[in-house]
Amino acid sequence: MGGGSADDDGELRCPCPAAAAEDVTLVLVGKVGSGKSATANSILGFNAFPSEYSYSSVTENCQMRSTTLSFGDAAAPRAVHVIDTPGLFDMNITTEDARKEIARCLDMSRDGIHAMLMVFSAATRFTPEDADTVKSIKMFFGDKIVDHMIIVFTYGDQVGERNWRKMLTDKNARYLQDIVRLCGDRVLLFDNRSSVELQQIKQLAELFVAVDSVIAHNGGKPFTNQMFSEIQEAYARKEEIRFDEHSTERILKSQKEIYDGHIMQISKMVEEKLNSTIENLQQQLRKEQRARQEAEKNVTEAMLKSAEETQRLRENLEKTQQDSEKARQFYEKFKWIECSIM
Repeated sequence: MGGGSADDDGELRCPCPAAAAEDVTLVLVGKVGSGKSATANSILGFNAFPSEYSYSSVTENCQMRSTTLSFGDAAAPRAVHVIDTPGLFDMNITTEDARKEIARCLDMSRDGIHAMLMVFSAATRFTPEDADTVKSIKMFFGDKIVDHMIIVFTYGDQVGERNWRKMLTDKNARYLQDIVRLCGDRVLLFDNRSSVELQQIKQLAELFVAVDSVIAHNGGKPFTNQMFSEIQEAYARKEEIRFDEHSTERILKSQKEIYDGHIMQISKMVEEKLNSTIENLQQQLRKEQRARQEAEKNVTEAMLKSAEETQRLRENLEKTQQDSEKARQFYEKFKWIECSIM
């Protein structure tokens, strides 16, 4: 999988717009089978992660790989760290597995997340469950995370750009359009199977235009919150111990205690946030169910009322017809009597 042309030193050259040469951390999130690993490989320019179409997760644990990209001939090299995740917010993942992998992801991205790539397959219909994935992440990390989100659709080789753009503007794709707006209209199409170098370079360039736009929009700062701060503090404490202690054995023991303690603390924070997110989602689901039940009740009542009104009109019509028939019979009888008298 390529994302540009590689020089003899292995550095990837990409004619993207000039950008600052800070390190960039990208986290890829999406459902099983969405093409996260293939997209991560396309960004890196090599097959770092196992990638195959499957109904079960190919990526079992959060993993990070890095590469160096140059944006333009005069630009300084730029380290890009790519974190591939399993289906963290899939419906079929256990809370315990989600807790462990989110903690791992936070640990790997402890200096912050510059952009979170929400990966969806363009070959399948965008569903309310897909939209719920974005909402779940927003609930877990907080509202500010959407300022760092970029939507990436995969399977561009199957769909084609023209059909993909039609999909984005389809009047029935309300869930998709709501999510695209939520993410600031930052949406891309990736073809991870393309062997055409110009196509690889073009989509990589488009991605980093979006990434740099996100970074600029956020004042050059990556996304962080209290959980990231806790991790950074723990690592700073480890460094202090490394310089303060003199015995290698004592250093290793102290660092292990610090590491175990910080992992436990992060896991606890993740668990609390997960439980809170699950509770909020359940409340939202109950609210939506009540609203749907109320709407169904109103429709049923309206239909009953309409049926009752129709029945009343039918009865009135029958009564009118009966009265008309009686009047006709009376008239005929009166006419016969009148003729007899004459």
